[in-house]
Amino acid sequence: MTAAEKSSSAVQIPGWNHVYSGKVRDLYEPVDPALAHLILVVASDRVSAFDHVLDPAIPSKGKYLTQLTNWWFDRIEVPNHVSHEIPVPAEVDGRGTICKKLDMFPIECVVRGYISGSGWLEYQASSTVCGISLPEGLAFGGKLPEPIFTPAYKAPMGEHDENITFEQTVELVGESTANALRELSLAVFARASQLAEQAGLILADTKFEFGIDPATGQITLGDEVLTPDSSRYWSKAAWDRGERKDSFDKQIVRNWLLDNWDQQGVPPTLPEEVVQRTARKYSELVERLSSEIA
Repeated sequence: MTAAEKSSSAVQIPGWNHVYSGKVRDLYEPVDPALAHLILVVASDRVSAFDHVLDPAIPSKGKYLTQLTNWWFDRIEVPNHVSHEIPVPAEVDGRGTICKKLDMFPIECVVRGYISGSGWLEYQASSTVCGISLPEGLAFGGKLPEPIFTPAYKAPMGEHDENITFEQTVELVGESTANALRELSLAVFARASQLAEQAGLILADTKFEFGIDPATGQITLGDEVLTPDSSRYWSKAAWDRGERKDSFDKQIVRNWLLDNWDQQGVPPTLPEEVVQRTARKYSELVERLSSEIA
C-alpha cells in the first residue's frame, strides 16, 4: 500500500484534519486552535511486515491494539500521553486515542528479557546485542541473565531503524536523558513482565517510545505500549515445553511471507486462513491479559 493509498483510506472526521498515515496508524490534528496541543491517534486494521503494508487487513486489529495499550497505561505508573480533555470522535471510537503532543526522542527504547529476533542474529555473529556482551551458549528464545536495554535509532521515513549502543544513545540525547530512558524502560518492562506472568505469558521483548511533555517538562511514555505489534509474547507453558517461535502477534504473517515471497516487488495477498489465525492471536492475547488480571 502506497502513502497515497494509506491516506485515502483514512476516515474523514469532522473537526479534525488528517495529517499523516504510517504503516498502521493515522494521525489527525484538531481544527480548533485552542486544542493545538492535542493529537488524535487512530489505530487501523492494516498489517505490515518486512517494511510493506499488506493486503488484506486484520479484522478488529486496531481495536485490539488500542484496548491493550489503554489497559497497560492504566497499570503502569509512568506519565503517558493520553488526554481526557475531550472525547474520542464517534467515527473512530474503540480505535482512537486523544493524546498530548510530545517532543519525541529519536530513540526506540527496546528491552529484551529473552533472545530472539534481530538480537538473535547479532548474538550468533558476535555474542553481543547492541554492543552488550552476553554469555556464550544461549539458545534461540533463551532467557537472559537479566533484561537488557538495547536501543534503536528511529531512522527518517523510508529508511530502516538501526540498532545502536548505549554510548550512541548518549550522543543523540545526552547522558542524563539516556540514563533516564534506560531506567524507565527497564522498570516498565519489569512491571509488565510480572503481570504477563500472572496470565501465563512471557514478555520476551518490547519497545517503548518516549518524549517530553511541553506542558510539564516530564519524560512521557507515548505511542502504543506492550501490544502485539511492539512486543513479543509467548505462552509460558509452550516455552517450558521448548516451543519458542509461536508468539502472540503477526509472526504467522511473517512466516507465511517467508515461505511464499522472495521479498522482491509487491508482496502477495494474504490467504484468508492466515488473516483469521492472526486475528485470533491478537484477540487471545487481549482476552488472556484482561481476564486474568483485574
